[in-house]
Amino acid sequence: MESPTVLYIDDLPQALELRKATLESHGYRVKIASSSYPALKMLEETPVAAVLLEYKTEGMDAEAVACHIKQRFPTLPIILLSAYAEMPERILWLVDEYVMKSELPERLVPIIERATRSHGSDKECQRGGAAA
Repeated sequence: MESPTVLYIDDLPQALELRKATLESHGYRVKIASSSYPALKMLEETPVAAVLLEYKTEGMDAEAVACHIKQRFPTLPIILLSAYAEMPERILWLVDEYVMKSELPERLVPIIERATRSHGSDKECQRGGAAA
């Protein structure tokens, strides 16, 4: 059986490499993108089991990226990562899980497993024009 693939979007190279190494050590294949536009292109070309999305990334903001993903792939789980303790309610409504970046990278493993088991949800984007 093939290992699930996770797409991780973050503009901090150290964060990308740390979480990539951690997830790979737990059997995941990890695609990385340092900004939203290449990440969205990867999603069109490569099937993934889940998306890890940093709240502050280059390109579109996280809400726009999540809207775009949910419009194209409504059941794809999105796990939001951020250094901020509080997130706007509208972004939390779009994502399946929220994890503080200060938490150990290993904490992502059970969260990804849970999110991929439930295969995301049918959340709709409520933000007008965000996914353009």
